[in-house]
Amino acid sequence: MIFFDVTKAGGSGHRSGLMRVSARLGDELGPAAREVRWPQWDRGVQADDWFLTSELFSEDERPGITDFLATCRCRTAAIFHDAIPLRYSQITWPQSVARHPGYMKLLAHFDRVWAVSAASRDELVGFWKWQGLEETPPVEVLALGADFIGQMRVTGSGAEARGPVLLSVGILEPRKNQALLLDAAEVLWREGVKFELHLVGRVNPHFGKPLVARVQKLAGKFSGLRYHAAADDAAVAALYARARVSLFPTIAEGCGLPLLESLWQGVPCVCSDLPVLRENSDGGGCLAVAVNDPTAWTEALRRVLTDDALVARLKREAGERPLPTWAAAAKTLRGALSSRLRAS
Repeated sequence: MIFFDVTKAGGSGHRSGLMRVSARLGDELGPAAREVRWPQWDRGVQADDWFLTSELFSEDERPGITDFLATCRCRTAAIFHDAIPLRYSQITWPQSVARHPGYMKLLAHFDRVWAVSAASRDELVGFWKWQGLEETPPVEVLALGADFIGQMRVTGSGAEARGPVLLSVGILEPRKNQALLLDAAEVLWREGVKFELHLVGRVNPHFGKPLVARVQKLAGKFSGLRYHAAADDAAVAALYARARVSLFPTIAEGCGLPLLESLWQGVPCVCSDLPVLRENSDGGGCLAVAVNDPTAWTEALRRVLTDDALVARLKREAGERPLPTWAAAAKTLRGALSSRLRAS
């Protein structure tokens, strides 16, 4: 039996990437897994069982987790997302910054760890080496699913470009870099280019308020700017159905689910030229743009708004390339955990 940790995800109302991972893996793990919450779950597990978590945690948040990892009779496995709170502490929630070093150290006490990208894996292994930890578990890469709400993939019968509707999905905060999009869009709107820019995402309570104020101010000047603070999955899917391309100007990611989810909808993605995003964008359907470069992003938006042939090619690539699924991710986990049991 896999005891799947949903301590935070079970009570969360928002749709962050971490919550998406927990929810979709929970959907696909099936009867091999039982959802549990810390610490109200049966500690009487057997040696053949696994405790699997994709959540973030610390000893302060989960008293006893350190002792549990040292003495638990079952096997333990975890999914690691990123080291962003360590790399970008100045724009990360203070609670996350305080938690992350201890969390990454605790991961060294698990039997198995999966990272959500090769870049993320390298960050974790590098952190352990920096800490001088000699006994650490193997870290493999788990390809996350592109099918964000389990709907059929959109491939389309043709590759024609849609109208001038641009879509950006992600929490409003400095790391996601919507400010760069607003700079680029404002330049084009002032030139008279006609298009809609839809921003979808909740607001980072520590760092997002100035961005929201700017969105509101620009929306008063340019009718093409639309902000959707509380869009559910169905509403987001409806926006993808209208979008010509999606925009992902982020400066740091663990995986970059919005890129994958856009491709699943048959929508090309204009994304930052980050190594972690290149792991998926190089497969086709994406236009990689220099990270945090206002001029490059302004010209990229101009291209995708005016070059139908370019967008049609990207759209065709998005529909034809292979994409990972949550069912495949769950199958990878089930197979690896069961084989480990047989080997022991």
